[in-house]
Amino acid sequence: MIDVVRAEGLTKSYGRARGVVDLDLAVVPGEVFGFLGPNGAGKSTTLRLLLDLIRPTSGRVSVFGLDVRRDGVEVRRRIGYLPGDLRLYPRLTPRELFTYVGHLRGMRGTGDAVVVSERLGLELDRPIQALSKGNRQKVGLVQALMHRPELLVLDEPTSGLDPLVQRVFYELVREATSEGRTVFLSSHVLPEVQHVADRVAVIREGRLVLLDTIDALRAHAFTRVEVTFAAVPPPAAFAGLPGVREIERRGAVVLLALEGEADALIKVLAQHTVVALDIHEADLEDVFLSLYGEAASDAA
Repeated sequence: MIDVVRAEGLTKSYGRARGVVDLDLAVVPGEVFGFLGPNGAGKSTTLRLLLDLIRPTSGRVSVFGLDVRRDGVEVRRRIGYLPGDLRLYPRLTPRELFTYVGHLRGMRGTGDAVVVSERLGLELDRPIQALSKGNRQKVGLVQALMHRPELLVLDEPTSGLDPLVQRVFYELVREATSEGRTVFLSSHVLPEVQHVADRVAVIREGRLVLLDTIDALRAHAFTRVEVTFAAVPPPAAFAGLPGVREIERRGAVVLLALEGEADALIKVLAQHTVVALDIHEADLEDVFLSLYGEAASDAA
């Protein structure tokens, strides 16, 4: 099986500035690959290297087994791309833009543009310059999806979208992968990725610091216990308790991870005045914070 995306020793430097450093990764057909990191970590640089919009300082990258420089036209024909810094023709309507993009791609008509627009709630006949940020983001999503590309490369795809539209976006991603297509989703927002990703890579300061499956990360899930006390508890109040780890402390609010029985923790809590108690299963962000410390905290 040929990897949809493969990067080997991929490095991009901007003089003294760092872009990405010695990046190795592979994306397999039919998966949603989440690419996480804080702003400035090198996510957008990586995507631009994949698309041959910029050239690497060293290393190589292939898409569909093809060299992105030598076979750039063929590679980009098979990709749908949503940039993080989306720029659109402001005087065109979405319908006019999709017609124009369809002609550029050699399509007959606009493919799935109308259907996807309807699902996202996008009005097709108002000038783009009159649309809100969220609706302009919908335009970007539609132009990336309209030709049913084999690979979707999406940079911060839900930026500006309300929660209901985000749900539709997740449905569209799942439908794409159910048809065997592949999604490379870059984001600095962990919950955005955990909804749909099969695997997650975390980049920090241009370097890959974590690569694992969502299922493997969730296997480490624990019970998240957030306690608000009337007074700040002693620093070592929960030290040595079986199955209890203190994750974070914000004044009188203490966040704990609980694995196993809660009896010992409850007995310690009973020694203090508890104002509020919130208990639920950890989400992926909590798992990152617990397992990977500072690197995961920055990425999340």
